[in-house]
Amino acid sequence: MMIRGTVYNIIREDDQNDLASNIFDGVIIALIFINTLLVIIDTFNMPEVYYVWSSRIELVSIIVFTVEYVLRLWTADLKYRELKPFNARLKHSVSFMSIIDLLAIIPFCLPFLVPIDLRVLRTLRMIRLLRLLKVNRYTSALRTIANVFKAKKSQLLSSLFIVLLLMIVSSVIMYNLENPAQPDVFTNAFSGLWWAVATFTTVGYGDIFPITFGGRIIAGIIAVLGIGMVAVPTGIISAGFIEASNKEIENKKEFCPYCGNKIEI
Repeated sequence: MMIRGTVYNIIREDDQNDLASNIFDGVIIALIFINTLLVIIDTFNMPEVYYVWSSRIELVSIIVFTVEYVLRLWTADLKYRELKPFNARLKHSVSFMSIIDLLAIIPFCLPFLVPIDLRVLRTLRMIRLLRLLKVNRYTSALRTIANVFKAKKSQLLSSLFIVLLLMIVSSVIMYNLENPAQPDVFTNAFSGLWWAVATFTTVGYGDIFPITFGGRIIAGIIAVLGIGMVAVPTGIISAGFIEASNKEIENKKEFCPYCGNKIEI
């Protein structure tokens, strides 16, 4: 139990890190970025010696990631103390980050378990990019971003829903206005929807645009609304970061034994 507790303290996901935890986090983060870099370099024609070292790094990475996965599964009951050991491990194994950990290992292990065309392996190796998602586990800044999106998800979904409605309405209106003038361009409502997406996101590819007077008026209105609609989620996320920052500052304060007020430490 003492060994398991020590292991859990090293690999657990919080900011209370000692030297061993910092070393562990640093090794995992380094391996994640090295593997991601190798995925990119693999797309180039490299000397034979590169592929030898790439295979060695892949093997070391798989061993480390496999050991990490097993240790997290082994200590899951210390994370979910309210559950029985089996239920705790089951809950951990179906969690999002645990699935990401497993997907990071599968591309290497699968050929040893199931006969498979080796040409498919290059596609499976792209799953290694999912290891970047594991960085979220080791950096407080990325956890803050995730918490902000989680706290503001209802507002963000509401704003995205409004944008979707506006795009659908504007695409139908634009189709009705432009189809008689350019039937080869605005062939159906989906053609108008592509134009609406490019306009609302302020991308403006220019491959499809209105030529009628009414269409240009509607396009101008929608372009202005698009700027506002893009700004709404940005404002929501900015407000979330301010709230998270204020909360972190507040949590770092302690009560003064003399005046009774909270002060920064």
